[in-house]
Amino acid sequence: MDKFTVLESVAAPLRIINIDTDMIIPKQYLKTIKRTGLGTGLFSEMRYREDGSENPDFVLNQPAYRNAKILVAGDNFGCGSSREHAPWALLDFGIRCVISTSFADIFYNNCFQNGILPIKVSPEDLEKLFDDAERGANATLTVDLEKQEIRGPDGGSVTFDIDPFKKHCLLNGLDGIGLTMEKGAAIDSFEKKLAERAWA
Repeated sequence: MDKFTVLESVAAPLRIINIDTDMIIPKQYLKTIKRTGLGTGLFSEMRYREDGSENPDFVLNQPAYRNAKILVAGDNFGCGSSREHAPWALLDFGIRCVISTSFADIFYNNCFQNGILPIKVSPEDLEKLFDDAERGANATLTVDLEKQEIRGPDGGSVTFDIDPFKKHCLLNGLDGIGLTMEKGAAIDSFEKKLAERAWA
């Protein structure tokens, strides 16, 4: 998993509340267990018209936001089913950070397991960040995980809270497997002692 330290990017504003995992990645894309290739299906019901062409009104199809790595979204982001394909699709598209006032618990935890930083802010701070995001390519946000700070283009900043363990994992690029591998020497030592006991 890639480390998350400081991210600077244009932020795409998505002023929709209760975006569920089916909106993030519709069910027809769930036939794979690969984490790659799902970016094309991200928000597909909003991104594409019925004939398969792009919907020019959808934010991620607009030139200023095509390469956005940050998403500023409405309340209760990631609600609905627990599908892990939702953070996979975001990451495959290039989104490394989602900012909202609230997230569904399972989606929130799945983000950390996949190298995405979900940030909870107050409604007032979210509105400020929406204002920045809506300026398009003229404004970038800087997300500094170590300092737990989001810096705007005009020098303003918003601080955020994060669980220290989740912060440690993201800063060091550790998912569940990575955490286990950190204990590799202790596991090997235990296994060796266990084997010696078995043959004693």
